[in-house]
Amino acid sequence: MRTNTPALNIALVDDHNLFRKGLIKLINLADYGKRYAILLEAENGNDLQNKMTQPPFPDIVLMDIDMPDMNGFETVEWLQRTHPSIKVMVISMLESESAILRMLRLGVKGFLSKDIEVEDIHRALETISSNGFYYSDAATEVLNQNLTGSGKFNTTAVHLSENELEFLKLAATEMTYLQIADKMNLSPKTIDGYRENLFKRLNVKTRVTLALYAVKHGIVQV
Repeated sequence: MRTNTPALNIALVDDHNLFRKGLIKLINLADYGKRYAILLEAENGNDLQNKMTQPPFPDIVLMDIDMPDMNGFETVEWLQRTHPSIKVMVISMLESESAILRMLRLGVKGFLSKDIEVEDIHRALETISSNGFYYSDAATEVLNQNLTGSGKFNTTAVHLSENELEFLKLAATEMTYLQIADKMNLSPKTIDGYRENLFKRLNVKTRVTLALYAVKHGIVQV
């Protein structure tokens, strides 16, 4: 049955045509309410720019990172400058911690691995369209987490010292722990202590979920 709300326009940006077609099939499967419409496909950021010269514009962009001519990072930066209301979800095999953290800092709403199933893509689209964040287990090897308040974070009031707040802000960047220690004029051992203590107190297990906690609680702005 079709819903009364307008369909959300989706753009697919990936240099592999076969993957784009497979993703379209995944999106259409189980989309019983006809919530999503494929607006356009693009091979990279440059191609996307050429196809977004006039409305209608996509509501959500699903995008790879590793693309020729204009990669995912550059494309997200362009979208943030020119179309900040468009929500971006990365679907990539590039799952390094630095890539995930960089995309988080750029304001990307979701991060999925390319070995996704129908339920993965629909759960992610539903979360993102509701102004949440969706970083899946498959993509980040961390707890499936969205920032709408239904996750497993410790949501009780936690008092953080100035140094702990500064560490959280820096942990959400691409800096290594050694660079963070140097930036804060502290020893690497002290930084390790902050990390392990916050993992325990905030009920998180990885640096990525630590960064997500900082975003959810307004410690870091994206």
